[in-house]
Amino acid sequence: MELPGVAVWMFVCLCASVVGYPNGKVREACTSMVPCHGSSPQLSPEHAITVNGTEFRPGDKIEVHLSGPDFEGFLIQARDAERLDSPAVGSFVLADRRRSQLLTCGRTKNSAVSHTSKAKKKDIKVYWIAPEDAPKHVQFLATVVKKYRIFWVKIPGPIVSQPDVLSPTPPLHATSEAVSTSHPVSYISKPFSASGCGIMKFCIRNPTNCDPGSASCFFLSFQQEESSVFIEMSGPSEGYLAFAFSQDQWMGGDDAYLCVNEDHSIHVSTAHLKERSHPLLDSENALEDVSWRLADGVLQCSFRRRIRLPAYKGRFNLDTSYYIFLADGEASEGGLIYKHRRQPLVTNGLYNVTGLPQDIGGSRAPRLIKAHGALMFVAWITTVSIGVIVARFFRPVWSHSFLLGKELWFQVHRMLMLTTVMLTSISFVLPFVYRGGWSQQAGFHPYLGCAVMALTIFQPLMAGFRPSRHAPRRQLFNWFHWSTGTTARILAVVTMFLGMDLPALDLPDPWDTYAMIGFVAWHVGTDVLLEIHSYCLVRKVEVIEDDRVQILQSLTSAEAEGRLFKQVVLTIYVCGNIIFLVAFLIAINQV
Repeated sequence: MELPGVAVWMFVCLCASVVGYPNGKVREACTSMVPCHGSSPQLSPEHAITVNGTEFRPGDKIEVHLSGPDFEGFLIQARDAERLDSPAVGSFVLADRRRSQLLTCGRTKNSAVSHTSKAKKKDIKVYWIAPEDAPKHVQFLATVVKKYRIFWVKIPGPIVSQPDVLSPTPPLHATSEAVSTSHPVSYISKPFSASGCGIMKFCIRNPTNCDPGSASCFFLSFQQEESSVFIEMSGPSEGYLAFAFSQDQWMGGDDAYLCVNEDHSIHVSTAHLKERSHPLLDSENALEDVSWRLADGVLQCSFRRRIRLPAYKGRFNLDTSYYIFLADGEASEGGLIYKHRRQPLVTNGLYNVTGLPQDIGGSRAPRLIKAHGALMFVAWITTVSIGVIVARFFRPVWSHSFLLGKELWFQVHRMLMLTTVMLTSISFVLPFVYRGGWSQQAGFHPYLGCAVMALTIFQPLMAGFRPSRHAPRRQLFNWFHWSTGTTARILAVVTMFLGMDLPALDLPDPWDTYAMIGFVAWHVGTDVLLEIHSYCLVRKVEVIEDDRVQILQSLTSAEAEGRLFKQVVLTIYVCGNIIFLVAFLIAINQV
């Protein structure tokens, strides 16, 4: 008896709502008994089915035993031995509820048995109850999953018959031979080359203009050859590489292609991305001339695909413009892929890979997230830091200079702080616009960001109720104003430290950490230097003068004498802040 047709197999796999079934809920595979794991079944079974009898009457109980090398999943059914494509017959009773569970396939309750978890097991025992309307001959079948991509479908078991019924002629048997949907695979002998990029083929490289032969270069190329496209993909990964065509810059509804390391052999397959979930792997492969190489930590794969594939559901036409995603990540020994640890590379615009050849790069950070990071760096590295230095140390220096009717130091301080509020408010909204809500995968960063935003809004509101200079509550206000601002700055720096390594804005390590530590040291060092300078001026006056009034007068004079020093320090400090800011902005632009 032959297996169901390839069309049935492909239909079931494409329509299944899950990719794998670690919990054994495999009702979608009841008819075909094929797990939708995106690869073809193995040919020679390693597992066997045995029973404790060869005859049965309606209502009899037959012990069924599945055994063999370690396996993770299974599905056992009994079917009409003369019509193996017919629905399951009879019902089962469990012997071990911890490792097996009953399923209802079709209209027959408890007509199949499957696993409860992917824990390894060597044998399973169940009992089959013969129905009143049992066929003359019944054969037991089993699908066994050793690893995610290593499985056998419809392993044939013994045939049991009702008494006084002649054995079927010729003897019935099931076969686990699978109809292969894969094309021959060859081995790539050397790294890919970027020659011809932008001239004969469309290339995406990250970093820009990198050499595909290097251990840090992600490379993807498309070269049209009549009615097909030859595709090359490589990058530093020992798990998987994948790219996808998308009609927008969001995951979901995309045409994906994966090269996955399965026990040091590369499996190349197509898949469909449904929102931000595990890719739905296709059971039928539309790719030709598949080749691969895994050496020195660099994974390479190449294949050919026709420009138009009307017979394959989910495959986009390659003569249309799309955004292109390029991702990498880890894979288990059985080829199960895990979510990429960093943001995928996404092209900055729509591109037609069969159109004019180009040599482009991409970005691993969305533009809204880049803008978020850039605005926060501008606000908390430049405007806040300079505003604090001006208010703390330049009040006596600029006390006799006025701007728009107010002291110069106050106007500069207020302008810088209001700019901080504006930049922080705009930046705060951008991640919510990008994510469409709260991010569940950003750790403490969003929580601390909300705290910083609250303090940023509270600070100018509190300043609006500032008492007059000689009011009794002025000292209390000064203390609250200082403590709120200092807390906001400390939290902002911690939040930026955490945000720099998030997947959406993964700045280069360890450069980003060292640069931020350098900025903190730069600011603290400048603050300490100006504090020491002010202390030395006061000590100088105390040595010269004894009278309190004369001390204040001398202090004013001393501050005037130190004006040049403070202005030089401020100029150097502002230049240093700008250098740090420019460095961070360049890094943000390159991710």
